[in-house]
Amino acid sequence: RHGCRTVLASRNLQRVSEASKKLVAATGQQCLPVSLDVRQPQTIAAAVDEALKEFKQIDILINGAAGNFLCPASALSFNAFKTVIDIDTIGTFNTSKILFEKYFRDHGGVIVNITATLSYRGQALQVHAGSAKAAIDAMTRHLAVEWGPNNIRVNSLAPGPITGTEGYRRLGGKFAEDASQFKTIPLQRAGNKTEIAHSTLYLASPLSSYVTGTTLVVDGGSWLTSANNFPALLDFWAAGANKNQ
Repeated sequence: RHGCRTVLASRNLQRVSEASKKLVAATGQQCLPVSLDVRQPQTIAAAVDEALKEFKQIDILINGAAGNFLCPASALSFNAFKTVIDIDTIGTFNTSKILFEKYFRDHGGVIVNITATLSYRGQALQVHAGSAKAAIDAMTRHLAVEWGPNNIRVNSLAPGPITGTEGYRRLGGKFAEDASQFKTIPLQRAGNKTEIAHSTLYLASPLSSYVTGTTLVVDGGSWLTSANNFPALLDFWAAGANKNQ
């Protein structure tokens, strides 16, 4: 809607192909679906080559690949922790580095890393995702410093609870909603996908041309006031969230 042609990338080509058709129908813009695994740099390189062949340029990278589920640290396997780090943190670095080498170094660009506020207060049942996202926020600052001279801006966006998303379903959004927990958020509600889209648009567009190396928190003030209710989250996990992993 704002003039971008897009590339959607996922391990599951069928899903992004369906999403691509919806985007094209809704906006009239071109959208290229590609398959890649952020843990496998060679698949990223092939997808970037395909995108550059199709569009001749890539101006914006949104790093949104993530793995998450509720789990107390005592029940978290070594492999589960490593997998989240591999997808979130290492995947973000892999994709950013390949884009840098193949296009951004010579042409400039914008990177937006989708992170989280989990690490700000040590959110219960989230040591894996909180650690992974905190590392990405650090990476954002390092890359902003190193790649700024190449006219590359790098920022993070940290959403709060966002309705209608897989994260909302997996991480207890409905549980929090039913327990009226969103009343503790300064804006008294969960967010929606359009609000995240608009915030990402700001970071990706010339509107933020002098913004780099920072994290934009889009959570209605949630991290400031929401209770870190460990017993309630543990009950939610024990009641069935652990069965969905």
